[in-house]
Amino acid sequence: MVELKKRKIGVLMGGRSSEKEISIKSGMAVHAALIRRGYMSEQIEVDERLPEKLKEKGIEVAYIALHGRWGEDGTVQGLLEVMGIPYTGSGVLGSSISMDKAVMKMLLDAMKIPTPRYQIHKKGEILMDFSIPCVFKPANEGSTIGVTIVRNLSEVEEAKQRAFMYDRKLIVEEYVEGDEITVGIVNGRTLPAISIKPKKGFYDYEAKYTPGMTEYLIPAEIPEDVESKACMMAKKIYEAFELSGCVRIDMIVKGNTPYVIDVNTSPGMTETSLVPKAWSYMGGTFEELVEEILKGASLKL
Repeated sequence: MVELKKRKIGVLMGGRSSEKEISIKSGMAVHAALIRRGYMSEQIEVDERLPEKLKEKGIEVAYIALHGRWGEDGTVQGLLEVMGIPYTGSGVLGSSISMDKAVMKMLLDAMKIPTPRYQIHKKGEILMDFSIPCVFKPANEGSTIGVTIVRNLSEVEEAKQRAFMYDRKLIVEEYVEGDEITVGIVNGRTLPAISIKPKKGFYDYEAKYTPGMTEYLIPAEIPEDVESKACMMAKKIYEAFELSGCVRIDMIVKGNTPYVIDVNTSPGMTETSLVPKAWSYMGGTFEELVEEILKGASLKL
């Protein structure tokens, strides 16, 4: 880590996605932690001038605190590869296949990892038969933006239009009622599962980011053997998708089966976000977590 302390670190934050506000909060927290640990950190607000900003600021290593499209989907990673700037987190391939839920679910099926049944639809296509309740979601979005739980046929058209506001491709997914959990992995190290218990039933954008709207429990309120299964599944995905750095994998547990619903390659990084909560439960500080994630960039030097 001494080598990294001699280099100019650019914390990439903001961006063009619908998760811009959360990304800025993550970036500010990461930047503050790096400064406290003695790094030369610079906050970089991402826009169309990103290449010029990186050159002007003399950035030698990028810490990616971007969430969603144009930051978590392989695009920024590809730019940094072309510019020869090492960066944190997963590479182009792992980022892109994790962000696109349609591709992600096809790979999960091929790996025989449980995931809710689904259909993929593009704009202009006629919806095939599906069971209700179900979930409509854009293929390339995060933070449950554009997601609707459909409980009767009268809600279908509105749910479809809402999802298409954010992408030209949507997923119609079987609604699995169960306990929501998440499993974080940092540099190949699996963290304890966390139970997510929103107070109004659906873990939507408001429940995620409004203090007091959701209860988070560590250890998770699931049997030990189910948690072990969930952690093994998460690690299998991490390795098969060629992921690196910090990743969070979301699941719904029904009976004794965890069903994977999302793979996040750039999860929230405020001091109250889920991966930092699991890291803290294991005795680590937020600053140590940020530094551990930064180590991943050194592998690309």
